[in-house]
Parts: sequence; C-alpha cells; structure tokens
Amino acid sequence: MAAAAQDFAGLGGAIDVHTHYITPSYRRALTAAGHTRPDGMPAIPEWSPESALALMDGTGVATAMLSVSSPGVSLGDAAAAATLARTVNEEGAAVVRDHPRRFGLLASLPLPDVTAALTELAHALDVLGADGVILLTNYDGVYLGDSVFEPLMAELHRRRTVVLLHPTSPVCGERTALGFPRPMVEFLFDSTRAVAELALRRVLERCPGIRFVVPHAGAALPVLADRIATFARMSGTDVDVVATLRALHYDVAGAALPRALPALLSLVDPDRLVYGSDYPFTPAAVVKDLAAALTAAEVLDAAGKHLMTSGNARRLFPRLTRPTGPTG
Repeated sequence: MAAAAQDFAGLGGAIDVHTHYITPSYRRALTAAGHTRPDGMPAIPEWSPESALALMDGTGVATAMLSVSSPGVSLGDAAAAATLARTVNEEGAAVVRDHPRRFGLLASLPLPDVTAALTELAHALDVLGADGVILLTNYDGVYLGDSVFEPLMAELHRRRTVVLLHPTSPVCGERTALGFPRPMVEFLFDSTRAVAELALRRVLERCPGIRFVVPHAGAALPVLADRIATFARMSGTDVDVVATLRALHYDVAGAALPRALPALLSLVDPDRLVYGSDYPFTPAAVVKDLAAALTAAEVLDAAGKHLMTSGNARRLFPRLTRPTGPTG
C-alpha cells in the first residue's frame, strides 16, 4: 500500500471528490429514523476526522471533499430534514475550518422541499463557504430531472455549483436488490436512471453551469449511452445524448477496474475523471487496494493519471489552488 501513497503523492496528491462523513448527530438521526442498516448495508460505518486523515495519508490523498451519503438528511419529516441539513453542514464546515487544506465540504440539501433547499443552499455556499453540494438521484421516487426541481437547478446553474450526484435506493429497491445491499446493483441503475432523465429532459442542456460529477465510473452509462441515444431518436427527441454525457465529470469510486474504467474511457476523455474513495462505506483496506490498482493501471498514461487524481478536481475546486495559512 505504500506504493499507492507514493504514486498519488508523486502526481501532486490526490483529491478525493467522493468520500463521506458521519458525525455523532447524524448517526443518532439515522438510528432514530430506523436506518441502522442504510440501504441494506450491514451497519452504519464508523468515521472520524482522525480516521479519515490516517487513510488519506496512507493513500496519498491531499484533500477530501466530505459529503453525507444516502439516505441523506430527509428521513421522513420535512422540518426535521431542514434542521438536520443545517446541523450536518455546520458540522462539516467545522471540520473544514480545522483542516482547510485537507478537507472540503459538499453540502446536503433538505429535498424534496425545494424552498427549504434553496435556503440551505444559500447558507451553505455564502455563509459556510461550502465547495459544492451533494444531490441524491431520487427523493421519494421523484428524480432530479423532474420539473419540480427546476428552481433549484436554475440556481445551481446560476452559481456554477459543483454537484456530486449520489445514488440512493429506488422506491422498489428492497424488492429488486436480490437480498443484497442496494449499493451492489441498484445504486448503479439509479445513477444511470437519474442522469438519463437529466439528459433527456434537457436539464443538462438548460443548466450547463452545474458541474455534475457522476459516481462509480459512470455506473451503467458507458454501456447504455448508445442505447439511450437510439431510443431518444426513435422517440423523436433530438438531444445529443452522447455529447451531453461527455460534458459531465465522473468519479472512479468503487470497483472501477479492470472493466468499468476502460468502458468509461470509451465515452469520455481523461479530462472528465476525478478520484473517489467512497470511504467509510468502502472500508479502508479496500480503499487502499483500489488506490493501488488505479496507480498501476495501464489504461491511463501518467498524464491521464494526474488528471484523474488531482488535475481535473483542482479546476472544479479552485479554492484548493489558492495559498492559505498553516493547515492541519
């Protein structure tokens, strides 16, 4: 594993765009709402800034963009969701203040309440200085391309916000997950479904200022892009699906090798890739193995690996290129 740290460090230090944080208050909220096995996972994993920093040092990660994973902050009560979003965003911002060069924040929004989400977006970006936001693929079965979310999309576009798209369980997830945790299969299809709708309903065309990051090496999109494009034409929709997908960013969290990353590179160039660990839902030992595989992968040359690990993310998050004072 030391080789992974050396390789990432040699490339300028990786920026982890897809990594999560779990504060004690968020753990309590999940437990109270009955999410002790979120999305069918075995348990809520442990997390602390110290454990995250130890893993980052062991894999050569310079900065990690923290976000709250599925099921997010909307756990059944709209007022409670707004309160929880404010709490976890304030807590995440505190971690960033303690370690401004090691961590960033992708804030949570209390959707599907669009009015509350717009209020929290302004607070997160203007007061807390968040680096972007995280949006789940669906909220109560309504996907992000739905017209109900149009005011939020317009504001995200106006602000040129970085948005990490994150899968969550579909409404039928417990019945279709084959008895396994939904992240195994259902998450990938939910990401694919959400991005396809954003493209086909022209949200991505109308809101090019939003810098979307699609997770897990594009999920099933590299394989299905041409099929989606074909059905769009057959349905009389003139969206250039492939060109639209090529304009997005894609993280390589999860099992991107040996097959998913080469498939993604048949759709996009290396200047669309960013690194992601998916820690702590991906355990530290697995994160280290995947990091080592990425640094050794022959599918990218040295320049492509530099773009993937840090170069592209530094363009998305210019704060990381600016000088600052002493950091933790």
